[in-house]
Amino acid sequence: MLTALSIRDVVLIEALDLDFHAGLGVLTGETGAGKSILLDALGLTLGARGDSGLVRAGAAQAVVTASFDPPADNAALAMLADNGLAVAPGEALIVRRVVKADGGSRAFVNDQPVSAGLLRELSGALVEIHGQHDDRGLLDARGHRALLDAFANADGAAVAAAWRDWQAAAATLAEARAEQENADRDREYLEHAVAELTALAPQPGEEEELAERRAAMQRGEKIAGDLQAIADLLDGSEGGLARLRQAARILDRVSGDHEALAEALAAIDRAIIEGAQAQDRIDAAANALAFDPARLDADEARLFDLRGLARKHRVQPDDLPALAIELAARLNRITGGAKGIATLEANAARARDAYIAAADALGATRREAAGRLDAAVAAELVPLKLDAARFRTVIAPLPEAQWSAAGHDRVTFEIATNPGAPFGPLAKIASGGELSRFILALKVALAAEGGAATMIFDEIDRGVGGAVASAIGERLARLAQGAQVLVVTHSPQVAARGRQHLLIAKSHDGIVTRTGVAALDETARREEIARMLSGATITDEARAQAERLLDAA
Repeated sequence: MLTALSIRDVVLIEALDLDFHAGLGVLTGETGAGKSILLDALGLTLGARGDSGLVRAGAAQAVVTASFDPPADNAALAMLADNGLAVAPGEALIVRRVVKADGGSRAFVNDQPVSAGLLRELSGALVEIHGQHDDRGLLDARGHRALLDAFANADGAAVAAAWRDWQAAAATLAEARAEQENADRDREYLEHAVAELTALAPQPGEEEELAERRAAMQRGEKIAGDLQAIADLLDGSEGGLARLRQAARILDRVSGDHEALAEALAAIDRAIIEGAQAQDRIDAAANALAFDPARLDADEARLFDLRGLARKHRVQPDDLPALAIELAARLNRITGGAKGIATLEANAARARDAYIAAADALGATRREAAGRLDAAVAAELVPLKLDAARFRTVIAPLPEAQWSAAGHDRVTFEIATNPGAPFGPLAKIASGGELSRFILALKVALAAEGGAATMIFDEIDRGVGGAVASAIGERLARLAQGAQVLVVTHSPQVAARGRQHLLIAKSHDGIVTRTGVAALDETARREEIARMLSGATITDEARAQAERLLDAA
C-alpha cells in the first residue's frame, strides 16, 4: 500500500508531506483546489512523463517521493529483483522522481537510479488509477484474459508447461530439418570424402612413423659404404677380430711362461669381446639404416597421400582417422535422417495435441467463469443507475500464430449501454460518467482477483448523486476491505464512507497561490461534508445531514 507521499515544488504545491492509511481514504475540496496536481505528482513516481511544466514557478526542480509497503508476494518486488534491486523483507519501497525546470528527469528506487520505463512497469503492481480517461488497467483489453483467469482462480501451469514442451519439440524438429537439408546438399561431398578416407585408411601416429623411417633410410644410403668398410676391417678371415683370436691362441700356449704374457692374454680377450660387441652394434645399425629403394618410394608415396589429404580437409595428418569417423557418422545420419525426422514430427504433433487439450480445458474454465463474472457485474449495474446497460465477457479463439503459454483464447470485456445497442469496447461505448461506474462495477466483481494493493478512483462519482452516490460509496468501502482505496470525490455520500479524509485547499497570500492538503479530524470532517452538501454557506441542516451520513457509514 501507499504509506506516504512527499511533494516539493510541483505547480502550486510548495511543500507537502502526507501519510496514508489502509482502507478507504477520501480527498475532497472545491473545484480548482488542486486535486489533479496531487494525482499528477503521484503519477511522476509511477513513470508518467516528466514535464518541466510541473515545476513550480521560480523553483529549480520538482521532487516527489512515494513510499510503499508492498506485500512479500507483490510482483513489483520480483521486477526489482530481476533488475538487481532486491528489497529486503519488511523494507519500504521508496520511489523518488526529480524533474528539472530546464528539462530532464531522474528516477530512483531506494536511492538507486532507475529508468522511467521501469517505474511504469512497477506502477501496475503498486497502484491502479481509475478515472474517466484511464487507458490502462480494466480498459486495456490486453489484460482482460489475466483478469478473468484470476477471477476464475484458473491454474495455467499445465498450459504453460505443455506450451514449453511443444515449443521445445518444434525447435528440435526445425533444427533436425535444417540439418537434414544441409546434409542433403553435402551428401555427394560426404560420400566422396568417406570413400577416399576409407581407401587410404590413415592410422594414428602414422605420419610420424613414416617420416622417421624415410629419414633413416636416407641417412643409411649416405653411410652404407662406410659401414661396409668397417665391417670388412672387423670381420672375415683377414679382419681385425680374426687376427686377435689368432694372437690369443698363441699367447694361450705361452702365457704360463711369464706373468706379463698372462696379462697380455687377458687384455686381448677383453679386446675380442669389445670388438665383437662393436661388430654387433654396427650390424644392427646397418640393418636399421638399410636402404631399400622400393620401400623408400612406398613410404614417400604414402606420406605424400596422407599430407595431401590432410591439407585438403584442413586438418593435421594425425586428425584424419577421427575425421573419417566423423564424416562417416554424418553420412549415416543422412541415410537415417528421414526416419529420425519422422520420429521428431510425431513427437511435435503429440506435444501440440497435449497443448491444445490443456488450452481447451483452460478455455472451458474461462467460459464457466465468464458467465459468473457477467452475472456479478450485472448485479452491480442496477444500483449504479446502469440498469439499461449490459456487460459481457467475450472469449474467442486466437489464430495459431498468436497462441502462447497463456492459452489460445482472446478475452475482451464489452458493454452495451442501451437496449438494442451493439456491444463494444468499454472505452469506446460508455460516456465519462458511465465509464467510471462500469469500472467500479468491474472492480467490485473482480475484487478477489488480487490486483494492485492501492487503488485510486478519480472523480468516479461525477454527475451522480443521491442513491447512486450512496451505492458508489458503499462499493468503494467494500473494495477497501481488501485493499487500500483512495478516491477523489465531490460526493458527500462517498466522502462519509472514508476512514481517512484529506482536504485539498488553495490559499493566496496576496503574492503567491499555494495548494495544501490537511488531514481532517471528526469535527472538521463533518464541516467539510456539510459544505459539500450545502455549498458556500454551511447550515445547521447541512451539518445534521452530514452527521447522519457519517453515522450511517
